[in-house]
Amino acid sequence: METLDYIINHWDTVFIRIVEHIEIIAVGNGIGVIVGVLISIAIAGEGREGVADVVLYFSEIMMTVPSLALFGLMIPLLSAIYLPAIGFLPAVIALILYGLLPILQNTYTALKGVDRAMIEAGRGMGMTERQILFRVKLPLAVPVIMAGLRTAIVINIGIAAIAAFIGAGGLGTLIFRGIRNFRVDLIFTGAIFVSILAIAFDGLMGQVEKWVTPKGVRIKGPLR
Repeated sequence: METLDYIINHWDTVFIRIVEHIEIIAVGNGIGVIVGVLISIAIAGEGREGVADVVLYFSEIMMTVPSLALFGLMIPLLSAIYLPAIGFLPAVIALILYGLLPILQNTYTALKGVDRAMIEAGRGMGMTERQILFRVKLPLAVPVIMAGLRTAIVINIGIAAIAAFIGAGGLGTLIFRGIRNFRVDLIFTGAIFVSILAIAFDGLMGQVEKWVTPKGVRIKGPLR
């Protein structure tokens, strides 16, 4: 009941924190998907398997770094180049880095997994490599790319909560304030809405995946 009372009586504050959280997620994952897809296209070419292994290896290492440790490392690094070391910028950078692995892996796997017969058919029709990329490979890879983005967003919703530790705002602010002041209602409020955002974004991205997937690529019903 205390949690419900806090949400009702302080809904304006809770709403502001929700908006801040969504802003961090939108910017971080928006940039992350662009960077991830571009890198995947660059490393998915013929004869670039060695480069791809190195890039994917470093992205896997990135996922093993604790988020608080990463935030701590970014403070002196960003300060050294005269950029804001706390707040929105380091939070967005962290989300980009943590979101790259699922996006990179899924995009690279999807591009490399395109049926060679379809690629050769495109070449036989006189398509250039760029046309094959945009008209054959990427449309076929869309469902897998979207699945990677969906995973990245859900992961980053939790990491964005920890970003409140460096003054980025968001729902993590309520959680950390509750911990400092032994306020269970604040902790529950932050945790509940972080969970709601994760579930909501997962469902939303599932629908977006269906909308952006070309009709000919959609799988209707179980395979038999």
